[in-house]
Amino acid sequence: MNTIEEIQKLKKEKNAVILAHYYVDGEVQAIADYVGDSYYLSKLATTLSEDTIIFCGVNFMGESAKLLNPKKKVIMADEYADCPMAHMVDIDTIEQVRQENPDVCVVCYVNSTAQIKAHSDVCVTSSNAVRIVKALPQSKIFFIPDNNLGHYVASQLPEKTFIFHDGFCHVHKSIHLENVLAAKEAHPEALILTHPECTQDVLEHSDFIGSTSEIIDFATKDSHDTYIICTEMGIFYELGQKNPDKKFYSVGHRQFCPNMKRISLDKVLLALRNLSPEVCLDQDIADLAKRPLEQMLHYAK
Repeated sequence: MNTIEEIQKLKKEKNAVILAHYYVDGEVQAIADYVGDSYYLSKLATTLSEDTIIFCGVNFMGESAKLLNPKKKVIMADEYADCPMAHMVDIDTIEQVRQENPDVCVVCYVNSTAQIKAHSDVCVTSSNAVRIVKALPQSKIFFIPDNNLGHYVASQLPEKTFIFHDGFCHVHKSIHLENVLAAKEAHPEALILTHPECTQDVLEHSDFIGSTSEIIDFATKDSHDTYIICTEMGIFYELGQKNPDKKFYSVGHRQFCPNMKRISLDKVLLALRNLSPEVCLDQDIADLAKRPLEQMLHYAK
């Protein structure tokens, strides 16, 4: 029995479902039951009958899945796959901003730890951030932790006042304009599709700005056949699956998240065999962290 066959066998035996983020290797996406962005997967899990979730992504994604599915067992494919940006803001900073701005609303990007979510007012994703912040009754916003996404949201909502933080995604920040322009020169017919975690100068030269899933949807529905992709290269697997006749180009070697690439078929198999490492959250933290996720759902309506 090979690795994939054993994964399928154990998955049935243990009543487990495999969820994978777009940024993990294509071979892992290929054996997953569902592939998507982090919040889609966490929310989807609430509708599934399986008792156990094998999460192929970084730690904050597993935490979000556990927050929304407290009765399910959530197992990480790799416990050391982490997101540096999720740790780029601390509680003291949040509390200081609250003291200095009693009317502020702390808007927390879902790419953050459960502990940070617990000290926030509402969560957002890259796809709904503009819509959620626009719907908030507060006019003053402290956007954490991602600076680039915060500035993008602010550019769409001039009626709001923003306090920015200095967090960033190292993958998207390392997509430099000079590389984007070089790719455009090599492929002048291509449209530039960009994630809003990229820097402002790259966004300004883009034909479309959207979340990972929105980039895939745009490329799939659009009539063009050639694209330059400004996000992590794991997305190329799903783009190719849905658009075999279209061409997709990267802008350089830096479009690579080493944490996402820690996850392999062997690690998925090991997680299924042992049902570990399991995501466990302090109940007090979990209760507080779930609230801004629920607020996001409320405002998304």
